[in-house]
Amino acid sequence: MTTSPRRYHITTFGCQMNKADSERMAGILESLDYQQSDNPETADLVLYNTCTIRDNAEQKVYSYLGRQAKRKQTNPNVTLIVAGCVAQQEGEALLRRVPELDMVMGPQHANRLGDLLEQVLAGNQVVATEPIHIIEDITKPRRDSKVTAWVNVIYGCNERCTYCVVPNVRGTEQSRTPEAIRAEIEDLARQGYKEITLLGQNIDAYGRDLPGTTPEGRHKHTLTDLLYYVHDVPGIDRIRFATSHPRYFTERLIRACQELPKVCEHFHIPFQSGDNEVLKAMSRGYTHEKYRRIINTIRQYMPDAAISADAIVGFPGETEEQFQNTLKLVEDIGFDQLNTAAYSPRPGTPAAQWDNQLSEEVKSDRLQRLNHLVAQKAADRSQRYLDRVEDVLVEDRNPKNPHQVMGRTRGNRLTFFEGDIDRLKGQTVPVKIAEVRAFSLTGTALSLVESR
Repeated sequence: MTTSPRRYHITTFGCQMNKADSERMAGILESLDYQQSDNPETADLVLYNTCTIRDNAEQKVYSYLGRQAKRKQTNPNVTLIVAGCVAQQEGEALLRRVPELDMVMGPQHANRLGDLLEQVLAGNQVVATEPIHIIEDITKPRRDSKVTAWVNVIYGCNERCTYCVVPNVRGTEQSRTPEAIRAEIEDLARQGYKEITLLGQNIDAYGRDLPGTTPEGRHKHTLTDLLYYVHDVPGIDRIRFATSHPRYFTERLIRACQELPKVCEHFHIPFQSGDNEVLKAMSRGYTHEKYRRIINTIRQYMPDAAISADAIVGFPGETEEQFQNTLKLVEDIGFDQLNTAAYSPRPGTPAAQWDNQLSEEVKSDRLQRLNHLVAQKAADRSQRYLDRVEDVLVEDRNPKNPHQVMGRTRGNRLTFFEGDIDRLKGQTVPVKIAEVRAFSLTGTALSLVESR
């Protein structure tokens, strides 16, 4: 008698690091003969890879969990796992809140999913949240795309921003060796991937914990050195990196991005606030003047570079005047894209304890005003693409129009044009832009040639 294969479902919340972790965990499950299922209701193993950076993401996890806990009461064979940052933050408290859980696993343990699952299948409830050294992972991730791939280069974060829970849940910085990173990129190239994004919670910190100095006395391993080291991997057409911290962003890095043809002219550098007093309260370690100098330097080297960022409004004690300084920075710089959020107090962070919290009404009003300006500025920035020819790396079919494909420009603008996905996936196509919107473009392919 043949038994049907066990099926797994992973729901991912939050950042690119979480998406990369989910792909690695899916790879582990498939190596254990699980098959992927799009429907959590029919899966034998349900895993929520969670995010705790904002309260609403955390609450959503609990509502999903409640549904699965009920299902487990009638079908005890379902394996229920919470991974990621909520798991790390809550630990055993999660088991008390949701006793049906089989495993609570912090992000540092993603590579150990197979071993931990053995303990669960032996009848144990498992909590894995202790800090560990992240071991090199030989498992092949089950990547969601066949064209673009994440490559983790540094785990954890040593910064101590007063609003942020990441260092508590992702641990201290651990850089992978340049050799391990290059080997992963070479493997991706052999599989036909065309674009990689180097990932780190604070990617500019890459290599600080690795030994070695150059003859000139400079630290040997930096993000800039890594870019030079992996740049010539044959088959990879594009390299991106995220997320940068203004405190460590150097002119040497900017110069490397200009010199290395595969590195895309797109920089994601969160500023969080345009007011120096608020930045100080956040413990960000730079001023708005320094931030502006970084953007000016990028634009001196690469005038057309796309700049995206993150911003928080309604931080404890933020006055209307201080919020206006954030609006002024957004007005002056003109971002191509800006991820915005109202401040959300997180457990275990200093700012959550302060008694100068702002009301939800004030936060929501400021967020609305900021978003309005962001959309306006992004629409202005988009105008420069009109009638221009942009190289677009085709990633997928347009889900809203089966006759169109979609991909991204080097500046990370989502672009749609008519074409056959079976023929064009993974190709870089010159596209004449005919229609511009705040965050995307539409155009016509000039020649459907093989990628250069």
